[in-house]
Amino acid sequence: MGTKYDEILNRLDFSTIKKKDKVAIKMHLGFKDGFQTFPVFFIRRLVQKVKETGAFPFVTDNPTSVYNAVDRGYTAETCGCPIIPIAGLKDNYKHRVEVNYKTVDFLDMAGVMKDSDVLIDVSHVKGHGTAGYGGAFKNIALGGYCGTSRWRKIHGVEKSAPYWDSDKCTPEHAEKLVELCPYGAMKYDSEKHHLDLGFGNCHNGNCLECLKADEGVGCLSIPPEGFAAFQELMAIASKKILDCYNDDKKFFLNFIMDVTPHCDCLGMVQPQIVPDIGIVGGRDIVAVEKASLDLVRDARFLVDQLPPYLKHVSDDESLHPFQRIWGPYKDPYLVNEYGEKLGLGSRKYELVEILPASETKDLKPGKHSFEDQATFF
Repeated sequence: MGTKYDEILNRLDFSTIKKKDKVAIKMHLGFKDGFQTFPVFFIRRLVQKVKETGAFPFVTDNPTSVYNAVDRGYTAETCGCPIIPIAGLKDNYKHRVEVNYKTVDFLDMAGVMKDSDVLIDVSHVKGHGTAGYGGAFKNIALGGYCGTSRWRKIHGVEKSAPYWDSDKCTPEHAEKLVELCPYGAMKYDSEKHHLDLGFGNCHNGNCLECLKADEGVGCLSIPPEGFAAFQELMAIASKKILDCYNDDKKFFLNFIMDVTPHCDCLGMVQPQIVPDIGIVGGRDIVAVEKASLDLVRDARFLVDQLPPYLKHVSDDESLHPFQRIWGPYKDPYLVNEYGEKLGLGSRKYELVEILPASETKDLKPGKHSFEDQATFF
């Protein structure tokens, strides 16, 4: 894998990175016990490759992940470069950008994104509660903004699609809906008479227990438009960041290993949903994302490994594995389609396999000495 990875980096062609460029390696450093991002081995290898250009690489993510990254093995020493909070120590170093999309007027872009000359987006492919899928777009669109924008604006735009009619709903009926949701996706505020639907926990077309309970009342709906709004805003937010860089200064690496049902933000160990596939690299975010999703779609779905609290996994094999887990409304390809419409790349791609088995089957293994025979370093 190390040799193949080196060849991917060679083919990405870092010659467009110039001496003294400040190179942001944007990754998710994980939370708490969630160590399944990807091994630091790959980051160090990438950092070494960037340093050969004479540029100055650094790893960056939100302040909390940076502060406790050491718990998961990421340090300046192991990565080979500094690890810098993307929006300062207090998550308040920002650059405001206008969006004017549905309920969102502006977003606060993390200042480091504006400061750097080169972006290398290094993403762990996995599921995501609201979009169904988290990859390169998610890593930039959510990870590249201050927490207030991430949690209160991007997460929340899905509620711009009306889902509840308060006039048709009594407090007793609202409490019944909350009680019957198997995923705890709804909360009711009796003082404000407001029913809140957490789209990230809703399994929509796979479940719909709430709509069954609402029959005859008609106060509730699960609008696909809400899930689509979240994905479109992710594409818009990504474009705002990617526009800060020249086309020859943007690189994308998707690690399709330890593909888990949930986002790394949960900070826990999770089972794989498909066997390890490999690493996809390229300069076109749309192509890289499309290829990654296609590879996951065509892999063997390890449905028997899913945790039991995912109660409504679809047996419809025509759906993408992420939709089978999170529901058909959470189409993982949507953000990619929006990204293409915004001019961020093309969904048409050529997938080139690096060092396939036909080339490596006859290679001889490297020689090494054991400790009891000689010093081997």
